[in-house]
Amino acid sequence: MKPRISVVVPTYRRQDVLQRCLAALDQQDLDPDQYEVLVCDDAAEPATRQLVEAIASRSKCPVRYLAVTGNHGPAAARNVGWRAAEAECLAFTDDDCIPQPGWLTGGLAAIGSPADAAWGKLEMPLPPRPTDYERDAAGLAQAVFVTANCFCRRTVLEAVEGFDERFTAAWREDSDLYFSLLEHGFCVRHAPAAVVLHPVRAARWAVSLRQQRKTLFNALLYKKHRRLYRERICAFPRGYYASVASLTAGIGAAVCGQPIWFLIAFAIWFVLTMEFCLRRLRGASLAPTHVAEMLVTSALIPSLSLFWHARGVWKFRAFFF
Repeated sequence: MKPRISVVVPTYRRQDVLQRCLAALDQQDLDPDQYEVLVCDDAAEPATRQLVEAIASRSKCPVRYLAVTGNHGPAAARNVGWRAAEAECLAFTDDDCIPQPGWLTGGLAAIGSPADAAWGKLEMPLPPRPTDYERDAAGLAQAVFVTANCFCRRTVLEAVEGFDERFTAAWREDSDLYFSLLEHGFCVRHAPAAVVLHPVRAARWAVSLRQQRKTLFNALLYKKHRRLYRERICAFPRGYYASVASLTAGIGAAVCGQPIWFLIAFAIWFVLTMEFCLRRLRGASLAPTHVAEMLVTSALIPSLSLFWHARGVWKFRAFFF
């Protein structure tokens, strides 16, 4: 008999959290014969294969390992998973998530007629004084239709041709799928009974600088779904333009030997940078290392973000500001 639902879990060199995720999936309150788990390894590592096969040998539900070749990224990995799945209903979560016991039961109940797709509830607990990174990451819990906790019918995925594999990072590929579902007229509903715990992982110092690269994928999302992007996605922060413009003007004034204009431009840039820094620190951790991180990254983020925005505009030929 075919399973009622197939769970797709993309992974990339995170065996510790993957093991935790698979343990949670093995504890679902759905009959083990009614679902299967497909682990899509975007690194195609022998060690991950061995781990998954070892877990599969003692798991109550069927667990399969799939190596991802060709295109890479979470979108490509999920496509490999759902296309190899046996069930007509697909569930998606991430390797660093912990689906709660009633997750699949809640998802199946929501995706029943007339819904074609659904998204569940994401819980991301934070400490009383989180870091800026932790607070920013936890904002995902308020998002609509994220691939850490969503469900789709196979026919729906086939109609929209699955995930767009040009989204090679974990950014905007779920919004792209959601917008495609809406534009095709499919019924998408919320499934609050389908709960996934998504602990915020530890990050390196100044992680926010590396995250700015994801900005380029905003252009691809805008190019494909201009109306929905304008309605549902926050615009590019206008303060970034002012910060970069004042910094550029200050450098130009210094090169041209205009000390007065340099001081004016530098003062504007400094005020904008400090306002940005203090906004990020409001209600956040005031540990010395975190404050230092906010000072450094607040000075650099506007320029980096604008650079990657411009790269995306050029790469995907989607001109918007």
